[in-house]
Amino acid sequence: MTHPFEIEQETTLPGSPEQVWEAIATGPGVDSWFMGRNEVEPREGGTAAMDTGGNREESVVTAYEPGKRFATRTATAEDGRFMAFEYLIEGRGGGSTALRIVHSGLLGDDWQNEYDALRRGWPFHLHTLREYLDHFPGRTGVPVFALAPSDEQPGQQVRAALTRGLSLPSPVAVGTRAHAEPAGLPPVDGEVTWSDDERIEVRTADGIYTFHHFPGVVLMFHHLFGPDTDGAEAAWQHWLTGLLA
Repeated sequence: MTHPFEIEQETTLPGSPEQVWEAIATGPGVDSWFMGRNEVEPREGGTAAMDTGGNREESVVTAYEPGKRFATRTATAEDGRFMAFEYLIEGRGGGSTALRIVHSGLLGDDWQNEYDALRRGWPFHLHTLREYLDHFPGRTGVPVFALAPSDEQPGQQVRAALTRGLSLPSPVAVGTRAHAEPAGLPPVDGEVTWSDDERIEVRTADGIYTFHHFPGVVLMFHHLFGPDTDGAEAAWQHWLTGLLA
C-alpha cells in the first residue's frame, strides 16, 4: 500500500539566483553538494540522472525556468511509488537567494521510516549546499562515494570507529578540528560543520567530506575541489572498509 508524502524546506543561501540555479539544475553543480554523480539535460522533458555506486536512477525534468524554477519526477513504479522534486528560486537583497524545496510523492509499505529518513536528511543537504556556495563559489566538485556494511555492529560502536578515524572526541561538536589519513592521499585537516546522530560533515580548504551511518551501513559522499582527485574514491573506500573491519 502506498502513502502520499510532502516535505517542504526553505532557506536563504549566499549567492545570486544564477549561482543557486547552477548548483541545483546542472550535473556538475549537484555533484558539488548532493549525492552521487549527476546529469541534467537542460530542458523541460529532458532527463535528470543520479548514479550512486553504479545504481542509476532517472527522472524527467518537468519544469525548467532558469533562475526561477526547476522540477523533476521519477517514473511511477509498479506499486505506484514515485518521487518528485521542485526547487523555487527568488533573489533577495545583499547578494542572497531564497530557495524553497518541495519533495513529494508516494512511498511504499515502510513509508513511515522512509519519510522520517527523508525528513531528517533535507536540513543536512541544505546545510551542505550552503557550505558549497559560501566556501567554494564558482567551482565544481568531484563527487566521491564509498559504502561499507557495518553488519551487526551496534550503532554506538560504528560511531566510535568513525570518530576515531577522524581524530574527533566524543561527543562531536561543530567547530572541532578533524584529521584523517587515507592511504595514498594527503592528510585531511578540517573543521566539523555538522554533527548529529547519523552524520558528520568536515570542511577543509579543498573539500566537503560527509560521513553517514545508518543501521547496517556506512556511506560517504565527499565533494572534492582540489587539483588532484585521481584515486580518491578507491582510497576512501579502503579507509572506510578498514575502519569497520
